[in-house]
Amino acid sequence: MRAAARSSSSSATRCRSRNRARILDAARALSVSQGPDVPMREITRHAGVGPATLYRRFPTKRDLVAETLADRMRACCDIAEAFVAGFPEALGLAAGREETLRTIAEPARRAKDSGGLHPDFVPEDLILMLMANKGIQAPTPAARVAASRRFTAHVVQAFRASPDRTPLPPAAGPFPA
Repeated sequence: MRAAARSSSSSATRCRSRNRARILDAARALSVSQGPDVPMREITRHAGVGPATLYRRFPTKRDLVAETLADRMRACCDIAEAFVAGFPEALGLAAGREETLRTIAEPARRAKDSGGLHPDFVPEDLILMLMANKGIQAPTPAARVAASRRFTAHVVQAFRASPDRTPLPPAAGPFPA
């Protein structure tokens, strides 16, 4: 009986994971083709999921957009890390860091002014988050991605000006000590 329950539970987890990926893929594709104002119902149609599935994972459009951008940011960071690892002489890391901070400063100021970003946030906080994210250790690449997503969700919630209790991505599971 327990094996059947575990099998059913892991099947449901895989289904949730597939649905989440389909929603994020649809949101990215439609945002590119139709712009950022694409309706949530259009995203559900394109993803092949029902509205309840979408809203259970992303209660607001803001949550969906934030996760879509966080996904892209992680992908960009992974690509940049791989490039720098392969060609360390091709990039002045100190100059890159300063340029990144300058690039972040203006959108961060606007977000703080509008009340969306915690007033104590400084661009270096994002660099600190990226450094901490890079240090995540996991037994498999999939577990590292899951842990990275959960960590990023925690940090995004902490950066917000008002408390947000949006459900976090699932935990990556136990890690070896």
